[in-house]
Amino acid sequence: MNSFLRGSMNYVWCTTSVLGKGATGAVFQGVNKHNGEPVAVKTFNQLSHMRPPDVQMREFEVLRKVNHNNIVKLLDIEDDQEGRGKVIVMELCTGGSLFNILDDPENTYGLPQREFLLVLEHLSAGMKHLRDNNLVHRDLKPGNIMKYISEDGQTIYKLTDFGAARELGENQQFASLYGTEEYLHPDMYERAVLRKSINRSFTANVDLWSIGVTLYHVATGNLPFRPYGGRKNKETMYHITTKKAPGVISGTQTSENGPIEWAKTLPAHCQLKEGLKYLVTPLLAGLLEESQGRMWSFDKFFFEVQNILNKTVLHIFYVNRATSIEVYMEPEQTFVHLREHILAQTDVPQPSQLLLLENELFERKVDANTSARGYPPTDPINPVMLFNIENYNVILPSEWDLPKFPTFPNGISVENDASLAKVACSVGHECKRRVENLSLLDTLMNKAVHQFSGFLSGLLVNLLKRTHHLEEIEGLICELGKMFEVAASNHETYQKVATGILATYEKQKSEFQRVSEPIHQLYARFVKEESLVREWNSGYRALRTPNKNRDSEKAKSLVDRLRDSWQHMLRDRATRALTYNDEQFHVLEKVKIAETGKRLKALLNDAVRQAVEQEAECLADWYKKAQTIFLQTQFLLKDVGAYVDAMYDARDQLKQHREDLKEEISTDGEVSTTIAANKSMVPPTIPTVGDGTANTGDKGSTARHNQYKLLCFMNMYNQIKDLHKILQQNTDLLAATKGLLQDGAEKGTT
Repeated sequence: MNSFLRGSMNYVWCTTSVLGKGATGAVFQGVNKHNGEPVAVKTFNQLSHMRPPDVQMREFEVLRKVNHNNIVKLLDIEDDQEGRGKVIVMELCTGGSLFNILDDPENTYGLPQREFLLVLEHLSAGMKHLRDNNLVHRDLKPGNIMKYISEDGQTIYKLTDFGAARELGENQQFASLYGTEEYLHPDMYERAVLRKSINRSFTANVDLWSIGVTLYHVATGNLPFRPYGGRKNKETMYHITTKKAPGVISGTQTSENGPIEWAKTLPAHCQLKEGLKYLVTPLLAGLLEESQGRMWSFDKFFFEVQNILNKTVLHIFYVNRATSIEVYMEPEQTFVHLREHILAQTDVPQPSQLLLLENELFERKVDANTSARGYPPTDPINPVMLFNIENYNVILPSEWDLPKFPTFPNGISVENDASLAKVACSVGHECKRRVENLSLLDTLMNKAVHQFSGFLSGLLVNLLKRTHHLEEIEGLICELGKMFEVAASNHETYQKVATGILATYEKQKSEFQRVSEPIHQLYARFVKEESLVREWNSGYRALRTPNKNRDSEKAKSLVDRLRDSWQHMLRDRATRALTYNDEQFHVLEKVKIAETGKRLKALLNDAVRQAVEQEAECLADWYKKAQTIFLQTQFLLKDVGAYVDAMYDARDQLKQHREDLKEEISTDGEVSTTIAANKSMVPPTIPTVGDGTANTGDKGSTARHNQYKLLCFMNMYNQIKDLHKILQQNTDLLAATKGLLQDGAEKGTT
């Protein structure tokens, strides 16, 4: 009886725990005999042993040479105890291969963006380590990229299977053929698959083509070049890869002998955001280039990947299109570049872009010259809010047509039923993604309202502060004007100036009152009473939004039911021959899949989508009102600014004329002092302006006489004040004396 257990000196593995199989061997899950640590054990078959010894040893040598976090770690090379040759013991990657991940119905339309970026980063880093050691892999594909989950829960993708790897310098060539045909460079495909005897050698750049195909597969869930009928249509496959125009990244034939559908862009179902697509598409075009002259070099590939990974990513929610976008900026770029990026992705003109973060203008959060690396962090849940101030419409983004749930035929076909169940799961996962995206829109639209409301409140608070400040300035100008008017009472020229300034001031004050009144009204209504927020909350409460109904959780539950049925179908397919009872349960699972699919589709289209469409309409109505208030506030800000300028101008004029008057009085005061020093305080004749005794042509003399006259009046006023004070004191003393006399008289009587 054959045992499923096999072992080496330090490890044991079970041949039923298969992790993967290839042309030359298989990988099993095993365990370290001494510490129980799980491992992966690669064994080799008879075909592998038929290879030349140096070829067999090449994989061992490569694994000993490499040591990198993105390459599966070699633990040991030991002998099979049953004499079946060497085994390679490696760290166990519990996440499985990238091929198995892509084969899951959840990833039928490609990996999520975050996961794609991890694959891009880790694949590039692993390949760079190989090139730094002059190694070529020659069999790059998703099946040879493993997902490792570290102890702290991080995902790390690692290159594995170096059976075809060999040492090869930058310009060295090789002639042997290795690899999987869908990922082969066209030159190698021509010889290995089409079996054409062409005297041609290859360089390490063939790995670049395989990387391009792999990355396209990861991003979209499909291979880039697909002839009708798949592998069996080999000539068409070769035609697609060699006849495509530069810049084309995919070619698909959908009918037998039909035309090729070429594309220079990633498909609509790809989950990458437009900002990342813009960067990844030229990278794919550079890798998927049949011409050696046009294909990127490794250095170019590594540089461009680092360029993508080093960019500063700003998450933005474009409210008018209810769309989340990502802007990828060079770290040294500034705010003006951000506006250009936004224009490129949204077509919103730069003057119409209103960017808010935490209820504040984004340009106030960052200086105009602040580099992107210094921007505050954002994420899909907490993005910068983008409003188009010239457009109050809110329109949900269009989506690619949802695939149809499959219809199961009558009868039982375990193979076909399992395939259809997998398709149903794929469609179910897409429904779930759309429900989650619409639930996120619900969250972000609600946040956008409160961000804009908070921003408006801040504007009105500042506007009211400026209004109060202006009112204070008005009071100061009024007092200053009155003082100046008194001081200039004996100066006709300055008196006219003061009168003119004060008349202008009174007019501006009257006009400003017509501005300040609506400011106080807006403040009371939208800051104190919060009427905008209350109006939105009132309308929002009436909506059956996906977050209130927990529709994302419902979608997940329904998809889990689909996956359970799919797993049931897979078990039936493995069993092949079903009993009568098994057949009855098999039929029930098909009914369950059909009904669950209907419920998921109804949840998406009849509940979630309709609710979010109604929410978008409510948001459009609300934003129209809010935008009207915003524009009114902008006009009031301009008006207040104009009045502030006018008031300051009036103040400055008064201050300047006051200084001029003081200077003139100071100059005339020198003459007055000389006159006052004269012992005869009052001259025989006090000339006055226009009495005929003064020389009317001598303006300086007239001013001096006026100044002297003013001094006399001031002395007289001071003397009167002193006299009044003395009289008051005497009056108080007299009253006190009378009081004492009266008091004494009363005591005497007693």
